[in-house]
Amino acid sequence: MPWTLISTRNETTPIARGGWLDALRFIVAFLIILHHYQAAGPVPLAEAVHPVFERGGFLLTNFFLIDSGYVLMRVYGAAVGQGRMSAGDFFLKRFLRVVPAHLILGLALVALVVLGTALGAAPRNPEWFRWDQLPAQLLLLQAYGVHGGLGWNAPTWSISALIGCYLCFPWILRGLTRLGPWGALGFGIGVYLVANQLCWSLLGYPVYQMPMGYGFVRALPLFFLGMSLAWFAQQVWIAPRFAGWAGVAAFCGLAIAQVFDKNALISLAMISIIILAAGAVPVRRPSKWVETAAMVSFSMFISNEVVRIAWFGLVNVAVARFALSEPVQWVLWGGGVLAAVALAFAFHFMIDDWIQSRIRVRLKAREPRHSRPSSKAGAVVSLEG
Repeated sequence: MPWTLISTRNETTPIARGGWLDALRFIVAFLIILHHYQAAGPVPLAEAVHPVFERGGFLLTNFFLIDSGYVLMRVYGAAVGQGRMSAGDFFLKRFLRVVPAHLILGLALVALVVLGTALGAAPRNPEWFRWDQLPAQLLLLQAYGVHGGLGWNAPTWSISALIGCYLCFPWILRGLTRLGPWGALGFGIGVYLVANQLCWSLLGYPVYQMPMGYGFVRALPLFFLGMSLAWFAQQVWIAPRFAGWAGVAAFCGLAIAQVFDKNALISLAMISIIILAAGAVPVRRPSKWVETAAMVSFSMFISNEVVRIAWFGLVNVAVARFALSEPVQWVLWGGGVLAAVALAFAFHFMIDDWIQSRIRVRLKAREPRHSRPSSKAGAVVSLEG
């Protein structure tokens, strides 16, 4: 490989909105919806199309967690590392980004279940709505061994785990920034491999299949890897054309690997290359459409389970009452996917963005001017923000 394609002498590509990183966030959020909805059709997509629709959840979650570490490192790493933003302010900013939307949707789901039960339409699977599981989930404690978190808006385990990662961010940052780019990259890979082996040896699971109660143990090595990739990307220039082809090759490699089996480590490597490549391609013509779609990706992630429960609760009643044909059921399934996207856009613009705008105003008023990320550096936030 010609080493002129990778250099520490050139200025690296700044992170920006409206490019491939934003596009990937929306694509992954949409694929997460398909993964959560695949079993709700007349025939599960995993049986009708390919098993990847069932097992793909671990791939998408891996991307989500790595991308979170990568983007937060690139957006906030300099400010936190140089003391222009305190660890407490960083954590508060991230905590307030995810918690209000989580609580709104969690309580909305509770209201939906209570109202449906009162009207004679109780959930078909009441074991997924046990009240003893709810407190840990609403308080986002389910990823730390606290009883609860199963059912309800179950995917929020990853938000719970990320809160712990936010607390660790300044400590990881301090260690990584003492290393050179190649050392940091190797360290990030090594930490993941060691964590994976320890999980196998002590608990009998690979790290990517850790039970929800160990969600933080699953998330932290991936978040750490994302931060390592970001530290590498901030110091090593990658030729944009080479980055583009590397990203395409990694995507093809990921698709081929998944044709045969999970191939978890190979898939993880391909995901890492895709994220690195997307960050190395300059955003010369930012797309407002892509930027907007990426901004909605968090709402898509956190709201799709609530929409799924409500939509297919109604669909199941209609199928049983009117004996709907399979083609009609597929139409309703597709309508559920579209409803998840549409309601995520509505939730973002009507509720979440309104809340976050007021939070940003209050946070800016209390932080020193020099601690705020620049408009270019802070233009992209991670999938959960």
